[in-house]
This record gives sequence, structure tokens and C-alpha cells, in this order.
Amino acid sequence: MNAMELIRQRRSVRTFDGRPLRAEDREKLLAFAAQVANPYDLPITWRILSAKAHGLSSPVISGTDTFIAGKLRRAPHAEEAFGFAFERFVLYAQSLGIGTTWIAGTMNRPAFEAAMALEGGEVMPCVSPLGYPAAKLSLRESLMRKGVRADSRLDFSALFYDGDFNRPLTQAAAGNLSQPLEMVRWAPSAVNKQPWRVVLSGGSVHFFEKHSKGYSDKSGWDLQKVDVGIAICHFACGLEEQGVAWRLTTADPGIAVPDGTEYVATIERDQ
Repeated sequence: MNAMELIRQRRSVRTFDGRPLRAEDREKLLAFAAQVANPYDLPITWRILSAKAHGLSSPVISGTDTFIAGKLRRAPHAEEAFGFAFERFVLYAQSLGIGTTWIAGTMNRPAFEAAMALEGGEVMPCVSPLGYPAAKLSLRESLMRKGVRADSRLDFSALFYDGDFNRPLTQAAAGNLSQPLEMVRWAPSAVNKQPWRVVLSGGSVHFFEKHSKGYSDKSGWDLQKVDVGIAICHFACGLEEQGVAWRLTTADPGIAVPDGTEYVATIERDQ
């Protein structure tokens, strides 16, 4: 199964069938997490946690005792690095038939941070349950998905631009990048806000964040940059499936941006 199939097939899973993770699946997940990289080269520590052993809970999750969490030191681009790496893991879990959902707020955060032995200067951005999806969604999960329109996305021309923010990009004009950008369009995000915007210019692909209120804290930590990291991951997966080597830079191209929009990163072919 290719990355686009995994992306379109995957949904956030909050209701599980109660079966514990098979030992072989647990080992595969841990091995993958141990080697997953991010383009910022920031080290991330991953742990699979037992809810019962650590007193963990989330009011939106049922049918599993198992979670995965990651922590890293606060640093420039830590949000994007985490989003990129965790989404790689999420897609790998999907390939094994294991359900996941990104959780940043609806959990007993102090208990999770204690289980991760969080130290000063470290942050645990998100966690995910791990398990086998139940055959039927719970009523609560169905209502949550409906509330955020989980199965819909903004139009291609609302997310992607040609040269600058004054000219929406068409799929025809995107050429070979149309498929990787469509994979970006279907990336998950907090409350399905889809905060990424992308400008194609001179062969470079520039990623921006369209800020929404309430996603940054006083320390400067920005949850929507995690979402942009997820989007960058999807784009990278699309390039890799085309056999295209890529590299990430953070040199601002100087493109004029709309209010509330911030440059994040650029993807270029690595020649």
C-alpha cells in the first residue's frame, strides 16, 4: 500500500475493540519509532505506555490500555520536527492495521508527562492511543467527527498558491507536484483547521502557517506548527514515492504574506 492510499484510508480512531497489542506489532512499532527521523535532526524520545500502570486517561478514548508518547527538548522548529516524525509513525501504524489519533489536550496531561519522565526544558506535544479499531464507531466518536467535518478538506486552490498569495494554484499548473500536494491537503490537523498554506515559486515549495487563535501559549509553543510538520511529512512522502530526493531549508523567501500568516520552511529537490 502506498502513502497516498494510507493517507486516504486512515482516520482518527477513538474507539478500539479491547484487544491488547500483539507482541509482534508492539516490537515493530518500537523499532520504527526508534529510527524515525525528522528534517531538523532533533532527537525525540518515544515510549509505549500502559494506561493502567501509569494512571493515564483520556475522556475521548475507549477500548485500549495502550498509548505512545514522544518528548523532545524545546528548540527552534521543535513543533515541526515532532509533527513530521509522529506522522511518519502514525502512517506506519496504519500500514499494520493499528488505529491512532493525535491527542494534545483531551488527556490527563500531568499523568502522561510523569510517565514520560519529562524534565526541565522538555515538552511532550502529543500522544496517541494504539490498538485495533472497533468495528463500529461510538456515538461520541461519530458526533466528534461530524463536529469537525473530519472527512472533508479545503479546496486545493484555497491551500496552494502559484508564485505568491495572489494567485491560487490549479492542479494542472502543479504538474508532478499535484499528487504530493493532494497528500498535504488530506493531512490531519487539530480540529481540522488545516493551518498550512503552500506557495510554489521557482521550483521551491514554501510552507506557511495560517494562525488560528488559541493554539499558541505564553511560552511561544505553537500547536499549529505541529500540524504544519504533519503537512511537510505528507509532502515528503509524496516526493519519495516519485523517487525525488528532497531537502528542507528555513531561509525565508521574502514572499508577502496575508495577515496572520507566517513562513515556516521550504522543500527543494536535493540534486
